[in-house]
Amino acid sequence: MHVFVTGASGWIGSHTVDELLATGHTVTGLARSDASAAALESRGAAVLRGDLDDLDALRRGAEGAEGVLHLANKHDWGNPAATNASERAAVETLGSALAGSDRPLVVASGVAGLAPGRPATEQDPSPFVGPDSMRGGSENRAFDFTADGVRAVSARFSPTTHGVGDHGFIAAIVAAAVRTGVSGYLGEGTNRWAAVHVDDAARLVRLGLEGAPAGTRLHAVAETGVPTRDIAQAIGDALGLPVTSIDPADAEHFGFIGRFFALEMSATADATRERFGWTPTGPTLLEDIAAGAYAHVAR
Repeated sequence: MHVFVTGASGWIGSHTVDELLATGHTVTGLARSDASAAALESRGAAVLRGDLDDLDALRRGAEGAEGVLHLANKHDWGNPAATNASERAAVETLGSALAGSDRPLVVASGVAGLAPGRPATEQDPSPFVGPDSMRGGSENRAFDFTADGVRAVSARFSPTTHGVGDHGFIAAIVAAAVRTGVSGYLGEGTNRWAAVHVDDAARLVRLGLEGAPAGTRLHAVAETGVPTRDIAQAIGDALGLPVTSIDPADAEHFGFIGRFFALEMSATADATRERFGWTPTGPTLLEDIAAGAYAHVAR
């Protein structure tokens, strides 16, 4: 299958491109910079220059592909409204380009806010609807296109999709520990984060692209929930720093990640595993931290 991938040079995207190429697919990746384009070409992928705001490029990429993986997101924490608007416009453009073709459109999403008070499951519909909601309601908007002949699939990623070189949420928490001299957690640290190794997540995305029916919600979750206090302890042990509770009123201690670190973001993947034969094999989050997967942040 020839696959068009947005976010192809990003953390999850680059591993997914490697997974696709290793299993016989061909890839065209969206690249907004010379560095991103060079990284994709070195992997063996073709390049389409553009970014999430270049809707013409998105349309061309989708029209020329047999399947689309939408893994990009601006993640502009200072301007979430612009991020949400860009995400919605991108999904609408990709969905429209694929209408009537029965081709797959796999859209990245998350597990936060799906099921307050318990781990989220694949049976939980996203409560985020409309352009002003989280991610611009992109999961539900993508599913709208199933009525137009698009095999729309949601890939819900754990809040920590970890591995060597990760620059996501855990990297931000590690950076806060390095900056402040303590490895902190908020309050009692009993809230939990789902976790998955990035290679396992990439394999699931490929499985969903190849065979998930329209309307499927995939959960890229290997660990249902790791307490944030345990995450802080592992970081403290790895860095040789004291571990301490931070008052939730002082969440700015962590920088932008503070608004998320107190959230319960646990989830299961029982249905995903059973339906698609997906068995995560990568190291756990705490194993990755202990093994030095975030040493690059501390340098």
